[in-house]
Amino acid sequence: MTPDKNAGGGEPPPTTSPPDNGWRQEYWRKNLRLMVILLAIWFVVSFVFGILLIQPLNNIEILGFPLGFWFAQQGSIYTFVILILVYAKMMDRMDDQFGVSERPAEGGEK
Repeated sequence: MTPDKNAGGGEPPPTTSPPDNGWRQEYWRKNLRLMVILLAIWFVVSFVFGILLIQPLNNIEILGFPLGFWFAQQGSIYTFVILILVYAKMMDRMDDQFGVSERPAEGGEK
């Protein structure tokens, strides 16, 4: 008599394939790309314009203020705030695209 493979009772558990995480990798890749682009813009405005090119930019005046001074004092801050808003808007779109939005649906709970 040969031992029954299923003597323990029931069928063996079905082999399951790992879940498809391709969309997660694509989502993260797009997120990283967006962050790198926005951080590069901030670096150019704050470091390059505000520090490295301040002397040449000070030769240009806007409303009586040297442009290099403006970039060093105000431009990098304004740019940073704008980049935060752009990131939030772009991530909302990306979340909707990949179906992971945390916002309530239109007309739903508030």
